[in-house]
Amino acid sequence: MGVVLAIDAGTTGVRTRAVFDDGRPSFSAYEEFPQYFPHGGWVEHDAQEIWSAVLSTLSTVCAQLTEPIAAIGITNQRETVVAWDKRNGQPCARAIVWQDRRTAQRCTELLPHLDVVRATTGLVLDPYFSGTKAAWLLRNVETPPTEHLCIGTIDSWIVWNLTHGASFVTDPSNASRTMLFDIRKMQWSDAMCELLQVPRAVLAEVRPSSSRYGVTTQLSGVPNGIPISGIAGDQQSALFGQACTKVGMAKNTYGTGSFVLLNIGTVCPEPAEGMLTTVAWDLGDGHPTYALEGAIFVTGAAVQWLRDGLGIISESSEIGPLAESVPDAGGVYVVPAFTGLGSPWWDPYARGTIVGITRGTTKAHIARAVVDAMVYQTRDAIEAMTHAGGVQLTELRVDGGASVMNAMVQRQANELGVPVLRPTDHETTALGAAYLAGLAEDVWGSVEEIGQMWTLDERFEPQATDNSHAQWLRAVERSRQWESADTVID
Repeated sequence: MGVVLAIDAGTTGVRTRAVFDDGRPSFSAYEEFPQYFPHGGWVEHDAQEIWSAVLSTLSTVCAQLTEPIAAIGITNQRETVVAWDKRNGQPCARAIVWQDRRTAQRCTELLPHLDVVRATTGLVLDPYFSGTKAAWLLRNVETPPTEHLCIGTIDSWIVWNLTHGASFVTDPSNASRTMLFDIRKMQWSDAMCELLQVPRAVLAEVRPSSSRYGVTTQLSGVPNGIPISGIAGDQQSALFGQACTKVGMAKNTYGTGSFVLLNIGTVCPEPAEGMLTTVAWDLGDGHPTYALEGAIFVTGAAVQWLRDGLGIISESSEIGPLAESVPDAGGVYVVPAFTGLGSPWWDPYARGTIVGITRGTTKAHIARAVVDAMVYQTRDAIEAMTHAGGVQLTELRVDGGASVMNAMVQRQANELGVPVLRPTDHETTALGAAYLAGLAEDVWGSVEEIGQMWTLDERFEPQATDNSHAQWLRAVERSRQWESADTVID
């Protein structure tokens, strides 16, 4: 059986994709779901709407297949948290999205414990991560008794529903984003659970990223008994899908945010300043792979803001042509710190800034500045990563929606001073989930076999750049610490 389905549950929508082992063209179904912004700095999803999008796209793809399905893999927005009741499967509240800033003050209060957090989890104290979100739900939302409560990331919610409540599971790549997981011992940390006041009993069972979690049961339009055999957080899944399986290989995904991951092998390093250490994947062989990560919160989300918030474009696909209609941004810089700044600044109180506007500024200049911000933020994260990790980047593999913009990718190569490689298949997040599931069910025989499936679309060699990055850094400084702790709702 050579078809694996990948469920890619992102921040703004769900895509289910059929991936064939014989190289046949894949096909997919996609459905968006709403975003909710009830207060400044708050971002929420309705978990039932996410599940509805999963079931709709999954059943659509299943209806187009004539052969049996070997496995399902899942990749997901990582730090988003949902709480639900085991007895009826109903969410206790809206899911708190990874972009949400409501726990910024709590993270500030926890700063005396930063060394323990860094050493245990590889993370920094930031409301980006799941632990303080889970604690907020426990404090502020009516939840059932512990023995009936599940608190998990979106992968856990999807598997729970696919298996009709039979499996409450996650994998180490997602667990390592919660601030509750010991990335060296590869298990939930009692100390972190106590510090954040999240009972370990409400958390999912952690299993390897490539293993059987359960089978589909009682789903409309979906056959019973399909193995669910792969899970990885979206960025780790993209690293695997980009075949960055050797130490020193790196990728950047231009999605709602952008995330640069560098494979650092099977030895977990000491914490690196400004960077995250995360579990990349666990193939169940006792040797998990780790990655350094630079997390950029807003890139593609800024394009959505141009579309939905300002009405500068009507479709996201218009951003490239509009940005390239001017030779440069005309001195305009957009710092899209809508939900704070991630790597390497880690400033939850930063807010979005536009500087350099004149009477000659047009919507094309603002669009160009938004695209340029993708490039600059990636450079900032990679420079901090290579400095902290003591490694020299030789190339960067890219994927995600914005990677189709040739001019943007060329500017990325210029700013980094290294070649940027774009694969033939840009949607590598879904590929990674499919590969992990297929490995568990013997669709693919080895990691090396998967690596041979990566094919190059275009290689962008670095060219001369200007001094615009220095001006960008000035703009970043003007966005930082815009909010204060007492103005962020907790």
